[in-house]
Amino acid sequence: MNENEISRIILDCAFKVHTALGVGLLESTYRECLAYELMNAGLNVEKEKPMPLVYKEVKLDCGYRLDLIVNNKVIVELKVVEAFHDVHIAQTLTYMRLSGCKLGLLLNFHTKSLKDGIKRLIL
Repeated sequence: MNENEISRIILDCAFKVHTALGVGLLESTYRECLAYELMNAGLNVEKEKPMPLVYKEVKLDCGYRLDLIVNNKVIVELKVVEAFHDVHIAQTLTYMRLSGCKLGLLLNFHTKSLKDGIKRLIL
């Protein structure tokens, strides 16, 4: 399955979660429910995956954690914020570079309509 097919399933599942739960919950709630939906859709999901930083031959455990990594191909970074800021995009791009994933989805569950809270990032 390629990144585009995976992202389509991720977005379908995210819409289900957003429709069922609405706005106003914690990021961790949306993460757990989205992970549940993705696993039920047959995808491999890792939650809160530690992501070390490798600098030259030094591996640094800096405490970076990916919200979700799906099929080892797509990073999903979840937010519950009024609006995306540059730092959210930079964070997702950094996670993509560290993990080697070419596609990242930044999802904001604090929107009336989830379609207004989706940012697709490609390296």
